[in-house]
Amino acid sequence: MSIPGDPTQPDPEGHRGTVSAKEDAKWLQWVTQQFETIAGENEEINLQEFKTALNVKEPFFAERFFALFDSDGSGTITLQELKEALNLLIHGNPMDKLKFLFQVYDIDGSGSIDADELRTVLQSCLRESAISLPEEKLDQLTLALFESADKDCSGTITFDELRDELQRFPGVMENLTISAAHWLKPPTAQPCPYRPRPLTSAYWHNHRSQLLCLTAYVGLHVLLFALAASAHRALGVSVMVAKGCGQCLNFDCSLIAVLMLRRSLTWLRATWLAQVLPLDQNIQFHQLMGYVVVGLSLVHTVAHIVNFALRAQSESSPFQFWELLLTTRPGIGWVHGLASPTGVALLLLLLLMFVCSSPCIRRSGHFEVFYWTHLSYLPMWLLLILHGPNFWKWLLIPGTLFFLEKAIGLVVSRMTALCIVEVNLLPSKVTHLLIKRPPLFNYRPGDYLYLNIPTIARYEWHPFTISSAPEQRDTIWLHIRSQGQWTNRLYESFKASDPVGCGSKRLSRSLKMRRSQRRPQVSEMSLENHQFCNIKCYIDGPYGTPTRRIFASEHAVLIGAGIGITPFASILQSIMYRHQKRKHICPNCQHSWMEGIQDDDMKLHKVDFIWINRNQKSFEWFVSLLTKLEMDQAEEPQEGRFLELHMYMTSALGKNDMKAIGLQMALDLLAKKEKKDSITGLQTRTQPGRPDWNKVFQKVAAEKKGKVQVFFCGSPALAKVVKGHCEQFSFKFFQENF
Repeated sequence: MSIPGDPTQPDPEGHRGTVSAKEDAKWLQWVTQQFETIAGENEEINLQEFKTALNVKEPFFAERFFALFDSDGSGTITLQELKEALNLLIHGNPMDKLKFLFQVYDIDGSGSIDADELRTVLQSCLRESAISLPEEKLDQLTLALFESADKDCSGTITFDELRDELQRFPGVMENLTISAAHWLKPPTAQPCPYRPRPLTSAYWHNHRSQLLCLTAYVGLHVLLFALAASAHRALGVSVMVAKGCGQCLNFDCSLIAVLMLRRSLTWLRATWLAQVLPLDQNIQFHQLMGYVVVGLSLVHTVAHIVNFALRAQSESSPFQFWELLLTTRPGIGWVHGLASPTGVALLLLLLLMFVCSSPCIRRSGHFEVFYWTHLSYLPMWLLLILHGPNFWKWLLIPGTLFFLEKAIGLVVSRMTALCIVEVNLLPSKVTHLLIKRPPLFNYRPGDYLYLNIPTIARYEWHPFTISSAPEQRDTIWLHIRSQGQWTNRLYESFKASDPVGCGSKRLSRSLKMRRSQRRPQVSEMSLENHQFCNIKCYIDGPYGTPTRRIFASEHAVLIGAGIGITPFASILQSIMYRHQKRKHICPNCQHSWMEGIQDDDMKLHKVDFIWINRNQKSFEWFVSLLTKLEMDQAEEPQEGRFLELHMYMTSALGKNDMKAIGLQMALDLLAKKEKKDSITGLQTRTQPGRPDWNKVFQKVAAEKKGKVQVFFCGSPALAKVVKGHCEQFSFKFFQENF
């Protein structure tokens, strides 16, 4: 059966083709084993056992299948009855399968389908797909499909009429073949996405700068290790290893924090170095360097322990092993013999930081543990200066740059307190904040900032993408998904009836703010979850992301999964603003046309925006924005539109699921009639299930609108899938990270 799941997971491509004979045999074997396990000694299963085995949310289809499988009407299914029915579903011809579908819809067994039976089927399809529609809309869906199929206006749909209606929709018969075979199939392991082998042209295309930097990094370490080790070869192997690792640690420990200088990285993105350095992978390189530091430190420590053990065993040594390792008495080091004690302290601090940086700590609601232990880099740098005689030389330039950026950031972020002026609580625990924009806060679409709200947590700063366009001068929008302690506290504080700061004269402040807007706003506001506030906050930023490259692209594909739409909300608004600037209208005949010349501001020829959501309510976050974008292009022909939207709802039953065939046909018919989608209200039809990335990218490549660049924001699991397909099509891939 088809099971709604996480939008981050890929859709098995094996489900898109006809099931092979080998797979059929394997599947039938599995069904037989499942039946024997459930049936027990009597070798029969009843309706409740059948429902349990299927694990369905909506019992309607389980009941209909059970009734059709129970050929003798005994109220139980034998293994023989089950095999006969499944053989028909797999090996029968299209007409046999179509007759089975007709019987599923013909609830009373009268040989025809009336409007009420069709409504019951569609209602069950909606429930199975987690789609909520008003009763009136369900009636409209039913009538759209019923009136289209009931050609003779007899008030019922016959088998021939259903067959003719299905044949009007391309691929339905093939999908019926697929879904009939897979409806009872157990979930299988997801196949690995296409991954080009390293050093092939496709792999090199997306990893060139990373591979070059990684090669340079490894080469530099080999050189530093060799030079330091050779300089101490007279002191033995253990000292050579310790000194070689120590020299590499001088480089790593001075540079590791520089990789997290967001202000400097944002500045570098505006230079030619952005084409050479892997700035988008700064966090991954920071993590890699952290692993290297831990590994080198352990080897460095073990080498010194071996050296101390050998020295302690020497008759000429006046010191015992523990004195060499833990005290200043031997005089090892350049500052009062502190090398050994500081080395032990450094190793303990490093291991503490390493453990508290693990994903299980950071993502399990203990961000504070990660944050405060990570601040131990300051005492570590002090201990390193005391520990190694040359470390201060390595730290001089990176350390100066680091403290200069931190000082600027502290001054800028704390210089002026800002106000959260409006709050809107959206579905799926998303908090939409509107913050009064400071006069000198200039940012680009897709940028992010760090937010501090003292009433939530005085010392915590968290990164969030700016979801408003730079052209919106008076407020900054943030959409914050509740996924941790801080974000949950934020949501719950506004969910309270009178959160701090939401008090007197709030309507007057809001009216003044609205009237001061320089251009119309796209608003997601609903009165019951909408609050006007005056809550103090601080921001640090803005900081750049890979999405800054979008405007230099020719054909941009923007992919957002869930709340991953936030950077693209800002970008889409800004793109359309710039696109409309090129629009000219003749004052005499009102004829409009677009200026074809591309400028330095924006070289885009085409934008495809793909938004993947798990459930229907998530589309409410930005549906009014998307509606406005569609209205801005209403006069342009469908084929030549600059911006094309693609919506996917993963909880909805896919078109290759037999249970959904009638629903999808009804949704298509009603969308054509009303010229809008029943799920979102957009003109763009919401597609059920997950995208078929091969088909999506084949269509993009066939448009030949210029060099394609794909920008993704969402879960790491889906990022791997999309990146694999991008490499297959030689598309450049960029991923949003913090």
